[in-house]
Amino acid sequence: MNDLLPDALLERVRSRAADYDRNNEFFDDDLVDLVDAGYLKAFVPHEYGGPGLTLVEVSRLQRRLAAAAPATALAVNMHLIWTGVARQLHDSGDASLDFVLEGAAHGEIYAFGISEAGNDLVLVGSSSDARPDGDGGYAFYGTKIFTSLAPAWTVLGTMGLDTTSADAPKVVYGFVRRENGGFTIKDDWDTVGMRASQSRTTVLEGAHAPADRIVRRLTPGPNPDPLIFGISSNFQLLVASVYTGIAERALELAIETAQKRTSRQAGGAAYSDDPVIRWRVADAWMAIDAIPAQIERAATDIAEGVDHGAFWSPKLSAVKVRATTMAREVVDQAITISGGGSYFSRSELGRLYRDVLAGIFHPSNSDAAHKAAAGALLGPVSDG
Repeated sequence: MNDLLPDALLERVRSRAADYDRNNEFFDDDLVDLVDAGYLKAFVPHEYGGPGLTLVEVSRLQRRLAAAAPATALAVNMHLIWTGVARQLHDSGDASLDFVLEGAAHGEIYAFGISEAGNDLVLVGSSSDARPDGDGGYAFYGTKIFTSLAPAWTVLGTMGLDTTSADAPKVVYGFVRRENGGFTIKDDWDTVGMRASQSRTTVLEGAHAPADRIVRRLTPGPNPDPLIFGISSNFQLLVASVYTGIAERALELAIETAQKRTSRQAGGAAYSDDPVIRWRVADAWMAIDAIPAQIERAATDIAEGVDHGAFWSPKLSAVKVRATTMAREVVDQAITISGGGSYFSRSELGRLYRDVLAGIFHPSNSDAAHKAAAGALLGPVSDG
């Protein structure tokens, strides 16, 4: 498995992360290395020429990549989400996204053009337009935010609302090619953290998906369609993996610093001998330790077809929320352990402190996760 992400590659990726962040640049050289290593083919099954890794295995690799370069890992996540969904459907006998696996095997880079400002329906509603072309295809119009891999994607998976067909409204999912145009990518990614992801706003201005690249037409609202479940599960578990990797790296840095720093007050003893520092290190480790098992349990249940019914949505949301919350707390502990040097922009911990904040903004957020859990446990809110 680690052949796709060898230590030497990880060290090259880590060595570039600070400059990409400082200069607000896309991770071009990282991407070349990852493509050359076959990393973007991770989910591609053997029959298409890929390594056929499972969601558990890819989750572990994404933790490793995130520990080296969080923004690179987060952006690559978006390609892996689409290929992960395609693999999940393929394994269940649904071939509707097999072309995604075939494309990834031949070098396509997929981006995730779903998020819209103010659209809390996320996957089951849209403020973008999907206009039928009369031949089964659609042209998409609307503004998509947080479109990672903006400088490099070759295919964008997106969606919009068809309000004109006889059976409207329908949420339409399709894939558009970069080379065919019909969109503008704004140069507007100047954020606190995750800067190398270059998740720029993408304005769809008639980007066209032909009939053979329209993969779903769904009635708006909660939907049990396997595509929706596939996107939700791969997104939340892989996002959780990235932030877990950040936490693991933060703890590693904190331990290194605690072992090097000495205290004059304690007669030159290492900070690692201080009982308060030792408690903080242990507390951070205990917080991290539970999360990988939760991610992998959910991924294994998906692969084995375990039916959690109405609890699937809250389970996935809870894993993501716990992972991102834990990561922020661990990074905070690591900075406290490491001292004022981590406040400088040149500090890796200082960068992780900024990067980890982005976990708040990925769906599902804490409010949505609690709402989903309450709904599964207590049923819908009564009209009375």
